[in-house]
Formats: sequence, C-alpha cells, structure tokens
Amino acid sequence: MCGIAGLSQLPDAPTDRLRRLGRVMAGALHHRGPNGSGVWQEAENGLALCHSRLSILDLSNAGAQPMASASSRYRIVFNGEIYNHLELRAKIACEPGFVGWRGHSDTETLLAAIEVWGLTQALKNAEGMFAIAVWDRRLRRLSLARDRLGEKPLYYGQVGDGLAFASELKALRTLPSAPVVLDPEAIKAFAHFGYVPEPFSIYSGVRKVPPGTIVSFTGANAAPESKPFWEFAEVARAGVTSKHSEHEFALAMKTIEHKIKEVVQSQMLSDVPVGSFLSGGIDSTLVTALMREGSEHKVRSFSIGFDAAEYDETTHAAVVAGYLGTAHTGFRVTERDGLEIVPELAKIYDEPFADSSQIPTLVLCRLAREGISVALTGDGGDEVFGGYNRYLFAPKAWARVSRLPTSIRRHLPMLARILHRLGGTDNSVLRWATERAGLPASTLHKIATLGERLGDAESLAELYLGLTQAGPGNGLLHRELRGSRKPSLPLHDHMSCLTDAEWMMAMDSLGYLPGDILVKVDRAAMSSSLETRAPLIDRRVVEAAWRLPRQLRVSGHIGKIALRHLIDAYVPRSVMERPKQGFAIPLDQWLRGALREWGEALLAPDQLARSEIFDPQRVRNLWLSHQSGHRNAGSALWSILMFLAWQEHALAPRGRVEAA
Repeated sequence: MCGIAGLSQLPDAPTDRLRRLGRVMAGALHHRGPNGSGVWQEAENGLALCHSRLSILDLSNAGAQPMASASSRYRIVFNGEIYNHLELRAKIACEPGFVGWRGHSDTETLLAAIEVWGLTQALKNAEGMFAIAVWDRRLRRLSLARDRLGEKPLYYGQVGDGLAFASELKALRTLPSAPVVLDPEAIKAFAHFGYVPEPFSIYSGVRKVPPGTIVSFTGANAAPESKPFWEFAEVARAGVTSKHSEHEFALAMKTIEHKIKEVVQSQMLSDVPVGSFLSGGIDSTLVTALMREGSEHKVRSFSIGFDAAEYDETTHAAVVAGYLGTAHTGFRVTERDGLEIVPELAKIYDEPFADSSQIPTLVLCRLAREGISVALTGDGGDEVFGGYNRYLFAPKAWARVSRLPTSIRRHLPMLARILHRLGGTDNSVLRWATERAGLPASTLHKIATLGERLGDAESLAELYLGLTQAGPGNGLLHRELRGSRKPSLPLHDHMSCLTDAEWMMAMDSLGYLPGDILVKVDRAAMSSSLETRAPLIDRRVVEAAWRLPRQLRVSGHIGKIALRHLIDAYVPRSVMERPKQGFAIPLDQWLRGALREWGEALLAPDQLARSEIFDPQRVRNLWLSHQSGHRNAGSALWSILMFLAWQEHALAPRGRVEAA
C-alpha cells in the first residue's frame, strides 16, 4: 500500500522544479508509505510521478517506484495490491519475447501486463484494489485508473498551469497554486450524506476518478477521456438476469463459498504480518474463519468497543474468537480517547467527513498496527449480501404507506413523534404499528425519524435518500447554498430489472460504500501505515453474489442469508444470532461530556459567522437544544463540527475562501 501523486502539462518546467514539487507532494503522503519514496520527472513533457512506499510485497529495491516497464515505454506509480499477480506472471511468461523478471512485486507484474495486453485489458485481468498513474511515452498519454469498487482513492484536477493528481488532497495543497475554492454542489451533498460523494471533491475543479474507470490525458489542451473498464450497474443487471434458480440452492451456495475462500486466500499473500478485524458480526467472522483455514499459524484478530454496553462489541467478539481459535486482542475507546483524537480528524480525512465511527476505526488501526501490517476486514458484506435493515423494511413500509392519501402521509411525522413521547420503545401501540409496517424491533428508537422520512417521501427513491441522510440537511446551510431539497441518484435504465431491495443495495454499492465506508477505513488505516483488505467486495465475490437467488440475500425479515449458512460451519448459530449492531459511538453523550468544550469552541457565534457555510442562528439553536437534553442532535451536529474543523485546518492558513 502506498501513496501516489504527480504533475503533468507543466509548460517549460525545469527538471529541478519538477523534482522539488514532486518531493514535497510525496512527503505529504509519507504516512501512506513510510518505507521509501521516489520521484521521476520528464521535463520535455512537464511531467513528474511521485511515490511513497509501504512495503508489503517484495521488500527489496526491485519493488521501488516510480517503475519503468522492461521496454521503458511505460512508467507507473501504483497504490494497492494485485492479488492474482502470480497467475498473471505465469501467463505473461508464456508470451513471445518475454525477457524475465527483475523482482517479485505486483507492480512489475502490472507493468508487464500493460505492455502485453494494453492498459484496459490488463486492468480487466487484474484482481485487486488499486489507484494507478501510467505514463505512455510513445503516445505521450497519462492515464489514471481506480479499482472496481473504489477501495483506493485518487483525485485529479487542473492546479495552476498544469494537471495534478494524488491519493489524498493534502498532496495537492502543497502546490503553489493549490485549490482553495469550495464546490457548492459538494457542500450540499455533504449536508445530506455526511461525506462528499463521487465524482465531487470539496474543491471546485478537482474530481475523484470514478471506481472502475480510466481517465486519460493527451496533450496540454485536450479534454480528459473517461472510459470504464468495469461497471457495477452492468454487473447487477447481468447478475439478476442470469441468477441461479430457486432449485439450484446447493450449487449457488457451493459457488459463493468457493469464491469467498479463493479470494480470502489470495488476499493473505504478503511478505509482512497479516491479521483480521473481528467485530463478531457475520462478515468479519466468516473472513477470519477462512483465514484460519488457510494459515499455518494462529490468526491474530482485533476488535474495538466502548464502556457503554449498547455500543460495545468486544465481549461478543472475544466469544467468537474463542470458537475460531484466534490470538485475539480487544480494545475499548473512552471519551478521553475521543477527545485526544478529534483534533487530528480533519488532517487525517483531508475532506469534510462525518461518519463518527471514524474514531474507533482510527483507534483500532493504530493499536492493530503494533502487531500487524495488513488486516483483512468484513467491509462491504452488508452492501453485497443484503445486511442493512433498510433492505428488509423500506420496500414493505413504502408499499403500505404509498397507498395512503398524501394528506394523511403528511401527518406521519407528527404521529410518530407523539407515539414516541407517550411510551418510547415500551409502547405497545407503537410496537404494533411498526410490526404492521414490516419494521424490525431495532427501528423503534428511530421511529420519529422514520416517520418523517415516510411522510416526506414521494417515491421509494426519496425514502431511500431520507433513510441514508447522515448530514444536517440543507436547512442548516446559508440560504444561498441550500438549493434543492435532496441530491440526485445514479438511476440507470438497465437497473429497472432489480427488486426494490436490490436497487437499494446497488445504490449503496455505488454511493455509500465508496463514499463513506471505504474512505473511513482507508484514511484511518493509512494514517497508521496499515494496509486493509476487504475480500467481500472483490470483483469475483461481487459478481457471484449478484447471481445468488434472491432468497439467499434478503427474504422476509432476514438478510445475508447465504453468509449465515456459511458461518454455521464455524460458529454455533446461537452465538451469531443477535440483533444487528451498527459500528457507532455514544455520540450524543460525548458531545455533552468530554467533547463539549471542543464543540463549543467551533460553534461559537463568531466562528459560525466566519465560516460562511452554515446558518449561525439555526446551528446555535440546535447546539443549545442538544446540550439542554431537549433534543438528541448528535449526528447533525457532528457533521457540522467535522466540516468546521476541516475548514479551520485546510483553509484558514490560506486566508478567506469563498464558495464558487
């Protein structure tokens, strides 16, 4: 795992200037690759490629980057892992004219594949996670590419007189003409989701390379050419139209089990210590169990939790670890830990990001790094196999509610709030109503919010957007930034064959997964120089999962049915069958406790006025209402605080920055 960056199209840039700028950019990514760095420049094309190296495969200098291909036609910087690179090597070695290998890194393998098959076909043949930049000296073309699901980040844009790209925005901010103008569309998207979704970045003129896409630049004035080499929407459509039938249950289970085992074993390839993140949930338990099967040594596993029992996973994870026979370590995060970490978040996440589970994720990565260099995770299992509660209840609830007249639906938020105040989760009327609507018991404490979402929605798509809102909403932005009520969704015509639950799973895989989950883990892990790998979102697993019969993903009130069957072979079902527990922190309490002083400083009236993003009076009222206990607004306040903390860190030193 590494950090990459570079410059192109810089007119008349001398070699020493290119080298100097490249070294500064690479230095900004040192945390992603502390084992070495390199810069290669070509003054005639105003080009510099930069690399910070975290050595995982081939620890020798033979794996150092930037790396030239055998013919010297291509030069590459590469962040990621190619899990099938040994198989690719065997195929490449049979090609005419093959001259042999210099080392055993997957970077060299990828370069050789590009020479033999071309960039597009090489990426189609490669199984892995990656962000790459490839310079073709013959065509004078720079190509940027990102893995299929978006595990590894890659930003690009015009910065000053030239093109710049980097794994993280902090490298772009080292440049003399660093981006400083905020993108209003990105701000509005953040206000809804609590993160900045693809293809936006927080800066105008800087974009993210979309997952599964190659973006190429030829010539100083030519527009970039964007071309997908893999499309999730097409995979989903192809999967549901060529599913195993209901009568092929055994075949479907055998196929998915084989694929997951194959991927887990391929992702254990490493020249440094490998372990797992084990929450005790279905996804991480299955990954850890399969690691144990393929390892000659006891697997090291790690979990994180809190003193508050309703948020703690460590006790359950320890029980599961006992069944699996791992060398397990559990950590607990306190309010004091949160207070110590909060000032670092803006620098680590480099863009406004408000998933509060970033705190325990960061603590887990730091502590695990003391014993391992690579961790396998269960990330993506919910999106791929149907694990979120909304897949179970939202289609049923909408089918019932949508039949009500609009005049009645508008009163649902008020009715839900009244019922919640009358009896909370112990109210028998409320429990009956949720059961009739097809809602699981775990939604009872969120019933007021759910009522608002159902009352506001005009379609299932709008209900989905409401259920996935994690930010404060546009209503707390300054009036000129508020704009439309809700952001748009990538509605593909060829996804019309999906069921409502499948459509939501696809939306999560296209948005929430790369924009939130994978960002959270990548930045937390790489800030600790730890590599994480997610077998359940490997292309081989994703494509096989979308061919499963629908009854093996979501059926009735149960999700992830296929994985539940697989885990039975390793841990008793009585241990695994427990209510789904999100990876969350006791945020409401923390903002009234250890984090109150920090929050008060950021939300002081003069600070809010200077930010020019949020409505000062509305935000202040929300903060005071939360502190008084009249309202639990931790999630909305966290989004505002994370934006203000980022703005203070990234923009204040450069002076006042206005939204475009």
